[in-house]
Amino acid sequence: MGVEYELRCFDVDESDLSAERAADEIGMPREVVYKTLVARGDKTGVMEACIPSGRELDLKALAALSGNRSASLVPLKELTPLTGYVRGGCSPIGGKKPYPVFISSDALAHERIAINAGSRGMLFLMSPQDLVKATGAVAGDIAR
Repeated sequence: MGVEYELRCFDVDESDLSAERAADEIGMPREVVYKTLVARGDKTGVMEACIPSGRELDLKALAALSGNRSASLVPLKELTPLTGYVRGGCSPIGGKKPYPVFISSDALAHERIAINAGSRGMLFLMSPQDLVKATGAVAGDIAR
């Protein structure tokens, strides 16, 4: 994809798969470690949302940004069949199918962010602009 990245790995604690713990494990500020959530819009279907650790996905804002009237998180049992990833290892890059990606606009203020690399305990560090380039992500105020 022509993007630069650094891979950071850490030991996984199955009892705490949070992005906050991932940030602590790799020694990065929590506001630059992003989690990937999978949602479904009523019009456009499945999409991925990348938001900073410690924040919640604003489903109404995601729906508006993605051209939907409403959006909801997909049930956990659908995550692996849809993406090929497991909870705590979901990445907006390299999934089973390229779904539309939406990223919290505050990511663009950072030089680098960390995002899951597709496996528990593994993160990509990259510029948010490179993440946008690699995924076609649309930025918006989707985190609260």
